[in-house]
Amino acid sequence: MCFLKENEVLEEFYEDKKIIQNVNLYRFTSDSILLSKFARAKAGDDVADFCSGSGVVGFHFLCLNPKIRSLTLFEMQEALADMSERTAKLNGFNSTTVCTRLQDIGREYDDKFSLILCNPPYEKAGFENDVYERAICRKEITLTLEEIVEVAFRKLKFGGRFAVINRADRCAELIYLLKKRGLEPKRIRFVSGTPDGKPYLVMAEAVKGGKEGVEVLPTLVNDKR
Repeated sequence: MCFLKENEVLEEFYEDKKIIQNVNLYRFTSDSILLSKFARAKAGDDVADFCSGSGVVGFHFLCLNPKIRSLTLFEMQEALADMSERTAKLNGFNSTTVCTRLQDIGREYDDKFSLILCNPPYEKAGFENDVYERAICRKEITLTLEEIVEVAFRKLKFGGRFAVINRADRCAELIYLLKKRGLEPKRIRFVSGTPDGKPYLVMAEAVKGGKEGVEVLPTLVNDKR
């Protein structure tokens, strides 16, 4: 297939839609799908996908909400950004991919987005013996959670929403960083692997300039972990 390069495969991610994945690089997990389903669209949304990787969060959200106005994906790794561009062409998605570090996103995007999605690196430790290109998708080597929150605040419109997923044991840190930067948590949902299992993920939606008051949703059971 002309859309594929060496070590690449096509994987289904929504009905008949397919996404390009490289078997040697970071491949999407169920976390991405959980986040795209957790986030809520509004008419005319301008959506950004931070740390977009090969684009699955943004593309799945677009499939669920085809009437959003725009989708922009931000990814620092050229190989992953290139895959997302080819996936968009393969499926006929109307999206833009920007290959850059989040910290370097231009001022032309300030106050632009009404919704930002982010499935960030979860771990704080170094990459040790892992492949660097995969490690930076999972661990805070080039980007921290605090930096992500800072960039999200600057790129959101007033009243815009930030939907993010992370490890459950970082919930307190996540809420603290959001409130510290003026992103008020409005919805929180934990994820566990079994009905009686301990949550291992937390998803949060925060509003720029929102009032205090958070809805804690029932724990979601993800048996595809």
